[in-house]
Amino acid sequence: MSDQAAKLGGKASPLAYRRAPFKTWLYMVGVLLILFSATLLPPIAVAWYYDGYAVMLPFAQTLGASLGLGLICWLPLRRFKVDLRNRDGFILVVAFWVLSSLLGALPFILSDQPQVRFVDAVFETVSGLTTTGASVLIGLDHLPRAILYYRAQLHFLGGIGIVVLAVALLPMLGIGGMQLYRASTPGPMKDEKLTPRITETAKNLWFIYVGLNIACFLAYWLAGMSPFDAICYSFTTIALGGFAPHDASIGYFQNPLFEWITIFFMLVAMVNFALYFLAWRVRSLSAVFLDAEFRFCMQVVAGIVALACLHLYLNETSWWDSIHLGTFQGISIITGTGLVTAGYPAHESWPAFVPLLLLLGSFFGGCVGSTCGGIKAIRFLLLYKQSVRETRLLVRPTAQISVKLNDHPVPDRVMQAVWGFYYLYIFSYCAFSLALAATGVDLVTAFGTTAACLNNMGVGLGDTASGFSTLNDTATWLMSLAMLVGRLEIFPLLLLFLPDFWR
Repeated sequence: MSDQAAKLGGKASPLAYRRAPFKTWLYMVGVLLILFSATLLPPIAVAWYYDGYAVMLPFAQTLGASLGLGLICWLPLRRFKVDLRNRDGFILVVAFWVLSSLLGALPFILSDQPQVRFVDAVFETVSGLTTTGASVLIGLDHLPRAILYYRAQLHFLGGIGIVVLAVALLPMLGIGGMQLYRASTPGPMKDEKLTPRITETAKNLWFIYVGLNIACFLAYWLAGMSPFDAICYSFTTIALGGFAPHDASIGYFQNPLFEWITIFFMLVAMVNFALYFLAWRVRSLSAVFLDAEFRFCMQVVAGIVALACLHLYLNETSWWDSIHLGTFQGISIITGTGLVTAGYPAHESWPAFVPLLLLLGSFFGGCVGSTCGGIKAIRFLLLYKQSVRETRLLVRPTAQISVKLNDHPVPDRVMQAVWGFYYLYIFSYCAFSLALAATGVDLVTAFGTTAACLNNMGVGLGDTASGFSTLNDTATWLMSLAMLVGRLEIFPLLLLFLPDFWR
């Protein structure tokens, strides 16, 4: 109990209640910024090894700015007793994503190569942290290694979520993390945990994520990639991002072995990480293969990929190229990875049907609890089951029919949330597309670019098929917001504009 509460006979004053949330937010933002500043150390090391002092300096300045701002927020309140509530979690997640996007843009702004404007630097940073992979930079093959590594590291941090990492560490400071976990975890059932303690949940997710990155790095390296390229591509593959250290993306190597390794790890990364933990605990992959969402996701992805391969073959592409290119590009776009082979999607040899099919497939995404974007397979599965239920009720209006997932009834509250999310997602897509068209871009570019950003996929159509540097400033800000909306799955941002949320 605080001294002020003791003076009031054990009851805290209304003023104290009003001030406590702001102290909590300030304290937590300070801690998270201090943690974020530590992530600048690896790019500094890369710059020292490859590039020299001039490239190191922007990262060192960014580290100083993040650490200084974090200490200013945290030090005055270091003895403050933090009590996180659900509302605090949503506010902190949004605040930290915005602050990290702004501070993370500093290395691009302060660097002499490349010379990036503020709006483009923020777009690039948001694209990295949200694992979208849409880039405004050109001439990647000639950029400093530290910049290329930093872009890939943004994917690594955003993939599992720097917030989840913070949740694993915050208990060391005596701070609970359930509120942050609920706000930052994608999916309709946010209260499900792998272990009874949220700290252990976050740590297990992080260990699984890091382990997959190491495995992917070793696969690329043993297949013949340089260590630098291997680590950059492993970051972007497991995070299902798209930032590659070469302008031609994975097509730079013209090596089918690299592409098949990428296909394998994209499929691995689109699976719910919780299933990997369960499989490890029972020492069997049955936990993965028997999951209803996993089976549904693989069936849909296989169907879309097969249709793309067939259409390529019917357009006079050899059967091997049809399978190879259709499989790689199909999985890359559906999962939101955004790595591309030579010529996709702007090349004339690609029929328009295939990019459009895959762009629509990006709305599907992958499994909940993975690093992919989109609406997620579990929501489509629940919507399908609900549609079947409604059809059966037309025949038997008095029947008691429930929607089941893995043989367990799904609560009506979850179904309501799924319908609400689906409506808001489609509404957001239409709103961003219309707003983008209002800035002067053509309709193909508007709808294709919005899908790329909102689905965190990173490959547009029309003018943005080969890069997003063609967008004007207004459009660039709009798409930065769209990437955040897609990554945070709408609700955390929407809540901030509801009057009831602040009462």
